[in-house]
Order: sequence, then C-alpha cells, then structure tokens
Amino acid sequence: MKGLKGALMFAQSGGPTSVINASAAGGFLEGISQSNITAVYGAAHGIKGILNEEFYDIGKEDKKELELLKNTPSSALGSVRYKLKDASVDDTDYKRILEVFKKYDVRYFFYNGGNDSMDTCNKISKYMAKSGYDINVIGVPKTIDNDLFGTDHCPGFASAAKFIATTIMEINLDAKVYDTGMICIIEAMGRNAGWLTASAALANSKGYGADLIYLPETDFDVDKFVADVKEVCAKNNNKCIVCVSEGIHDKNGTLIGEVLGKAGARDSFGHAQLGGVAANLANIVKEKTGIKTRAIELSLMQRCAAHCASKTDIEETFEAGKQAVKAAVNGETDKMVCYKRKEGDKYVCEYELLPLELAANTEKTVPQEWITNNGTGISEEFVKYALPLIQGEANAPKEDGLPRFAKLKKVLVEKR
Repeated sequence: MKGLKGALMFAQSGGPTSVINASAAGGFLEGISQSNITAVYGAAHGIKGILNEEFYDIGKEDKKELELLKNTPSSALGSVRYKLKDASVDDTDYKRILEVFKKYDVRYFFYNGGNDSMDTCNKISKYMAKSGYDINVIGVPKTIDNDLFGTDHCPGFASAAKFIATTIMEINLDAKVYDTGMICIIEAMGRNAGWLTASAALANSKGYGADLIYLPETDFDVDKFVADVKEVCAKNNNKCIVCVSEGIHDKNGTLIGEVLGKAGARDSFGHAQLGGVAANLANIVKEKTGIKTRAIELSLMQRCAAHCASKTDIEETFEAGKQAVKAAVNGETDKMVCYKRKEGDKYVCEYELLPLELAANTEKTVPQEWITNNGTGISEEFVKYALPLIQGEANAPKEDGLPRFAKLKKVLVEKR
C-alpha cells in the first residue's frame, strides 16, 4: 500500500555474513531519510526480538557508526534461527507480532536472511494482509550459500567466495614447499548447493587452486574419492589439494559426514548440523595412502572474513537495503529484492522484486553443466559468473592497525 505513514522495523536472521550489516546500513539510512517513516527500529535477534518486544531505536545511533556497519561483519542486531509454524496450525506468534506492530505503529517490516527467513517473511506478510493490517513487508536477501531462487547472486556470497579462493591459493603454496608428500582436504560450507566450494575454481584460474573439487550437486563415493586422490598424487609427487563441500552425500542422499561419523544434532529448522567431513576423509586417505594429510575446515572464517570482503559485494548489499526501503515506501509488499545481471560484456547489477512465495524455501543449485571431470572439476562458465562479483577491496577503516567496526549504542525502545 502506497502512502503508509509509520515506523520501520528491520530484523536479521540466520547465519551472519561479512556484509549482512551493509544491507542494514542501507535500510537504516534510507529509512531515516524518508518522511513517511516516523521511527526506525532494529529487532534484537530477529523475529524473537519482535515477539519479546525488544528492539533498538536506530534514530539514536550516530550516523558515522551506521556507515561503519558497511564494513562490520556478523549480525549487528543479533540473529536467530526460529521457525514460525503455519498460522493455520498455530497462530500464537502471529497474533503477538500483530499486537507489537500495532502498539508501535510499525508499517514497514524488513526481514534480512536466506531461504528460511524468506519463508518467515512471507508467512508474516500473508497473515498481516489477512488480518487487515496495513503494512508493507519486504525480504532483503542474505546468504553466503548463494542458493536463493530468483536472484543472480546473493549478498555475502562474493565475499565468502573471495576468501575461499584466496585462502586456497595461499594453502596451495604452503602445502608444496617440502620435498615430501602432502594431501590437504579443505572443507567449505554448503548444504545442498555447492557455490562456495565451486569458488575453489577461482583459485584454479590463477594456477594455485584445488586438484579435486566435490559439490553436493553430485553423489559422492568414498572409494572413488580415494582413487581420485591416488591418481593426482601419482602425477604430482604425492601432493594433492582437495576442496569438498560439507553437504556432500552418497547415492542414497545420506550425508557423508553421517556415513563416516554419526548422526549429529539438528538446528531449529530441522537441518542437520554439518561439519567434520574433511577430518573424516583425511583419516581415510592417510590410512589408504600413508601420505601426510591435513584437514582444514574453513568454518566461520568464510562468512566473517570482512578483511577479505569484495567491494562489489559491499556496495551492492548496501544498495539492496536502500532499494528495499524505497520499494516499500512506494507501496510494494510481499516481495524480495533481487539482483539482476544486465546483459552485455561489462558487468552491471540491477535490482528487481520477486514475490516472496517464490523465494521462500526454494534453493538454487550449481548448474550440472558447470560440474566437470566426472564430478571433480568446475567449468570456466562458473569463473566467468563469479569473477566480476569479487572485484574491489573493502578498504575498511582501521585503528592502530586493526579494523574499526561499528559500535552501536543499542538503545532499547521503551516498552509501551
């Protein structure tokens, strides 16, 4: 609905990234500048902050600190993994959210996250419309996994990809300094989509990449893997660099981490908590080859490495936050901001809106035609796709040689 006058509520959800706060900065600064927006709030720990009536008054923050959010990793407002039940099953949370929105006259709501977060955003939007409450709801994409449907790429992916490629190049050089053998198995994030693991191909394009790359888009066979490693070692003086996704699975769909280890815990969305694949595979390879083996799990580093962030990623993410607010003020609702790559030789990113119901819980995986060498390589098409996204240096401000991150006051809004 166009012409709404009231407060803006912004919330972050899911795993953080090195640039998620850039979209918050864009949303906050644009919201403060809009005459129709009477107050700007930031929910503490996503949807939980609304349910608990705990949110910050962004209008009391220094503009300089809000600008610094562009180069500050993690989720400045605090994140959460909380799944709303369908309103038809249990509408308790929805009634509470509506109560809070009415109490603080919230007319603009933005949820910043990945697949599950877009599902939450969609559910809230639909419930508010059904309840007759006038509010414009916009999803702001975020995920290093790059698996959100409908957008050319996702905020945070490029910076994580740049870190992974850079780290693999450095590991490649380090692992080959001795005249003895060395097998390095590097584990990257990625449950069902292997975009991050595929980023190893960027290092390959510079001559310092991985010999073998395994994505969850193809079935993984441990015996074939051992044979692949042995073949590389035979050609490379017993040296081999492997990059493997944490979400690789066998032909039955069972996670390799569960096949080799044991079933782990699950998060609040019901997803298996991943990790440890590299360590398990390293033990097997060492036993089968007798060659020194190292397992390297990039873990949180790939999503919080703001020092290696892509300037392109930061600028696009900041603009995505601004575009979300502009769209809402212009009357758009129940949509997600998307990136569109303009046709032509020169890379240009444009912004468009996608209905939330299309983005919610729909995953975009690496195209099968980009996976080569019998499931162990990545094509040049991926490199052409990803290379423009990692361009530019963050040039984040520093104090005493260390990053100067945003220091928000986080003044809680007084409960009414």
